[in-house]
Amino acid sequence: MTPGTIKAEFKSRISEQLELEEQGTERFRVLTPFRFDDGDHYEIVLKREGDRWILTDEANTLMHLSYWIDDKDLETGTRKEIIDNSLALFSVENRDGELIIPIQNERWGDALFNYVQALSKVSDVSFLSRERVRSTFLEDFRALMSATVPAARLAFEWMDEEHDPKGNYPVDARINSMRIPLFVYALPKTSEDKINLTQIALLTFERWGIPFQSLSIFEDQEEVPRRALARYTDVSGKAFSRLDGNEDQIAAYVRRVMNTN
Repeated sequence: MTPGTIKAEFKSRISEQLELEEQGTERFRVLTPFRFDDGDHYEIVLKREGDRWILTDEANTLMHLSYWIDDKDLETGTRKEIIDNSLALFSVENRDGELIIPIQNERWGDALFNYVQALSKVSDVSFLSRERVRSTFLEDFRALMSATVPAARLAFEWMDEEHDPKGNYPVDARINSMRIPLFVYALPKTSEDKINLTQIALLTFERWGIPFQSLSIFEDQEEVPRRALARYTDVSGKAFSRLDGNEDQIAAYVRRVMNTN
């Protein structure tokens, strides 16, 4: 497969903003819009290793986290558990601090999507830093959904077992038992990556022909970068700019959809 073909597959699977920069023989830097919380982009390299192609961060991700989290804290306790589970979920290997994923069966786009998902989840350990106050947004979101929707009609972290048995495209909350189910997404203000990945998921569901309607609930839409928000609104359905203060309106909207669908 040529670099141009690989780039086109990456773009169709991940983002039109993606670029492939040649850095030597059978080695390319993959430039994506995904960033750490401090604004630095993920370091991703596509290169041949022996008889296979791999994606690697060349040990950048964990080193980046170590700037504000002690190495020993990354190797023990909750942080290590988050890292290990995230890597296992997306078939990414930790090779002495270097995170790699092989390209299987020339599924270039799938490998990159899984790799970005893994890096995003690994970077979430920064939320456990002692210097940061933990947001209750996700807990508040789940509490609101649970109070609004009967338990039998509500599934958190839902995945389509037919098309997505590995759970690469989880839906934060799926409301069922109606003609067209409602997919509800909680979008934290601190994670542009979550917005980008949700956009990819919505486009993937459309491509698979899965009937759905979507509802996006932002923690604070005003803090979302404008370009990311503009791209997202091209594919999203109904949205609320904030959870805090809009609980009654969100609950009323969800009930209305449940009763009329």
